Amino acid sequence: MKVSCALYLEVESEQELHTLDWDALPGPVMVLGGGSNLLFTKDFPGTVLHIALRHCERSEEFWTLGAGVVFDDFCAQAAAEGLWGPENLSLIPGECGASAVQNIGAYGVEVKDILADIRAYDRAEGRFVHIDPATCGYGYRTSKFKTEWKGRYIITAVTYRLSREPRPVLDYGGIRKALENRSFGLRPQDDNNCHSEQSEESLTPQVIRDTIIGIRREKLPDPAVTGSAGSFFCNPVVSEEVFRRIEGNPPHYEVAGGIKIPAAWLIEQCGFKGVRLGGAQVYPRQPLVIVNATGKASPQEIIGLEKQVIDAVREKYGITLHPEVEHV
Repeated sequence: MKVSCALYLEVESEQELHTLDWDALPGPVMVLGGGSNLLFTKDFPGTVLHIALRHCERSEEFWTLGAGVVFDDFCAQAAAEGLWGPENLSLIPGECGASAVQNIGAYGVEVKDILADIRAYDRAEGRFVHIDPATCGYGYRTSKFKTEWKGRYIITAVTYRLSREPRPVLDYGGIRKALENRSFGLRPQDDNNCHSEQSEESLTPQVIRDTIIGIRREKLPDPAVTGSAGSFFCNPVVSEEVFRRIEGNPPHYEVAGGIKIPAAWLIEQCGFKGVRLGGAQVYPRQPLVIVNATGKASPQEIIGLEKQVIDAVREKYGITLHPEVEHV
């Protein structure tokens, strides 16, 4: 199903953005990055605005990139130059501006960990401002840009902080095991949950990036081949009491506010791995993802499958899954 908008507008400079006649634009105005985390359920009545600024200003450790720069291009360049920071975020689709809105994250790293500054146009005040990432209320897949600031700030550039100092994050999502399988000399964990620094001497940002890409390609669909909106559900954080009631020894991580359980595990335990509704399908290799298996799935089919998954997990575990994908 194809959807349309009243007006699609792309700006390539801050000056264009500053001189826009906002009152003349069909409303509402929605800022679009790469569109990888959106599900359009119907025609959009307003203006879709794409910020296509793709400049790059950099020093050794601080890179300021236009909001329209493809985020994985940044990851690739940083790794190629031996700079640590975004390597665990490799192959996440989308653009740099959206990374700061969504607080993208993967394999133990969130983008907030490397953010240094955000430049944005403040529609309320009609001027460009710099925003300290510490004030953005970052949490798991959320920020003030998605809540109380929604519609006010339009991000035009993001500054990331990189490092020459090795900072590998390995103990999440099978990274260490994948590295061991690739014979990079990592030693197994000892009884004290410590790792020898010597065991990680051979690691570089490029090695980590290549490993992450290998893991992702093994279990996630290629969006150029099979349509999807990426990870469809947020991983739920539950209380210790709720966690103790779950049978089957689920994988879990202790986080602020409770215990995080992979939504993919819950979905699989409910028997939804590979399940289809019309053209929509829970991806067989990674049940966290809903794909357009036929290329012709309707929004109603995707939403219907989403509802079936949510209802099944709630009925079996008393846990309500929430979509990470924004429905428009």
